[in-house]
Amino acid sequence: MTSDETLSSIASRCCKRVYIGTAVLPKPLFLHEHQDHKGIPCATISTVDQNQIPDPAATPTNELPQYTHTILSEFNSIVIEHHLKWGPLVHTLPGPISQSSPPTMHLGKYDFSHVDAMVDFAIHHNLHIKGHVLIWHVTSPPFLEDMSPTQVREAVKRHIFTTMNYFKGRIKMWDVVNESLAADGTLVENVFYRKMGPDYIEQCFRWAHEADPDAFLIYNDNKVEGCGAVETNDGDSCSSDGHSKAPIQAKADGFYNLLQDLVEKGVPIHGAGMQGHFSAGGTKHQRPPTPAMVKRQIRRIGELGLKVNMSEMDVRISKLPASADDELKSTAQTQIYQDILSAALSEPSFDGIWLWGFADRHTWVKNFYYDDAPLIFDEKYQRKESYVGVQNALKTLCPGGRVGEMVGGESAQCFLEQDVDENGNAWGEGWMQPEPKEDGNGEKNGDSTKEGQPDWLLPDTN
Repeated sequence: MTSDETLSSIASRCCKRVYIGTAVLPKPLFLHEHQDHKGIPCATISTVDQNQIPDPAATPTNELPQYTHTILSEFNSIVIEHHLKWGPLVHTLPGPISQSSPPTMHLGKYDFSHVDAMVDFAIHHNLHIKGHVLIWHVTSPPFLEDMSPTQVREAVKRHIFTTMNYFKGRIKMWDVVNESLAADGTLVENVFYRKMGPDYIEQCFRWAHEADPDAFLIYNDNKVEGCGAVETNDGDSCSSDGHSKAPIQAKADGFYNLLQDLVEKGVPIHGAGMQGHFSAGGTKHQRPPTPAMVKRQIRRIGELGLKVNMSEMDVRISKLPASADDELKSTAQTQIYQDILSAALSEPSFDGIWLWGFADRHTWVKNFYYDDAPLIFDEKYQRKESYVGVQNALKTLCPGGRVGEMVGGESAQCFLEQDVDENGNAWGEGWMQPEPKEDGNGEKNGDSTKEGQPDWLLPDTN
């Protein structure tokens, strides 16, 4: 067991199947970047001319772009980051391919070309593929707003059947519905809720199962990763046992309750995705959950009979204080990757780690938030210390490893079950930021508008 081992080779030695995957984009996947490392922009909607996409069977591995070569050496799975969402397939870039053409308003006109190329590439190289995502209001075509409830229902069903049937046998696991929950744990009043009613999630899963009875179907959401303190019979929060309050406990509970309801109704759902977009310097609703919080959340979801994966993990560090040096930022990032994944992997139901990109050169964070370095390879595809953190987490399930081992070794074992050790030391206390004082206006706790805005459009986002 050496530090030169790749993530996929370590995963292959784990005592259970573990997907170690990354989100991928077509432009760096198929095109070589400039040697000066200024190269191809990381814009998620970037497209590739069809005549530039190489035949995967005719391209020797040593001639592949460095981005692509890294994926093949390090990962056993991919997820399509942007181009498989409904809007990009039928309305916005990359459909239609001609960038001089206006977006199509014609229902039923799909452009699968970019996804086809990425899926064929993955299959040729024996990579597992996760489809992301069939239904998400943020990336759905805007013309749904102008339709009647009956028309929206028909369009949603048609989209699920069209997309899943097109990739049937090639994409075998799908994120069916994404981010339907508000911060208070109730359903967002998005276009699907308003037009189809609150049971639209159940219906989408039933349609997805009908479209492909063999597909593995997942519900995916954000800021649901941690289950913290629980309420006692007298209404007090359990704090004396080393459990802290989760960043958004109401949403974590709403996530669990939604999954429980679907399972109890016999809805064909097989897995739950917890996104894992963490900010080391975050406070309030952006505060990172502790490993014990993550483990508790996975445990109770697993008890429903579902598999659980960390579906879009990255760890932002630029919002740590200006006084934080590079070493402290690296320590915080590595500890979040290693300890949270070690705790997650210790649960039998946890089966997958999907990073939302792998190199800081191509991260959505720079497009939607600010300059940051949230991933495990740097801009020149060199392994960072956070890469070693992911390595170490995977090794906890390998022969000779210690399940749940975290940064700090023996002394860190307590953080699997609680957030403070016997000496009163809290997990992450070297870098975790104190909560700001209340300003008298109450705590801003993410999206409480029922509009379901993504994080990057919300105020007070750190």
